[in-house]
Amino acid sequence: MSFADTIKGPKDEEKAKHAPVLDIIKGHGKEDNDFVRVVVGKEVAHPNSIEHYIKWVELYGTTKEGSIVNLGRMDFEAAQTDPIATFHISNIDNFKSFCALECCNIHGVWQNCIEV
Repeated sequence: MSFADTIKGPKDEEKAKHAPVLDIIKGHGKEDNDFVRVVVGKEVAHPNSIEHYIKWVELYGTTKEGSIVNLGRMDFEAAQTDPIATFHISNIDNFKSFCALECCNIHGVWQNCIEV
C-alpha cells in the first residue's frame, strides 16, 4: 500500500464534510491581489470540537512548466478556529492547477484539486 492509497477525495463517503473546496479569487481589493481559498465543510459543516476537528490544510500548485510547489500550510486549533485557509498567490497566472490536502483528526487525509 502506498501513501496515495490512504488519501481520500471528493468521490469517497463523507466527502461533503471532508473534501476541501478550492476557490480562486483574482483581482481582490484595490491592489488586485490573487488568492486561493480552501474551505473544509463548505457543503456540510465539519464538526469543530476537541474530539473531532480539522488539524491542518496544505496547498500545492502545479506550474505551467510542470513543477509542484508547496504554497503553504495552515494549522487549526480544535474548537477555536474554523477550517478556512486563504493563501495569497503573487504569481497565480504561472499555475495550471492547485491541490489542497486536509487532515481530520478522526477520518484522515483528504484531497481535492482544481484546474486554473
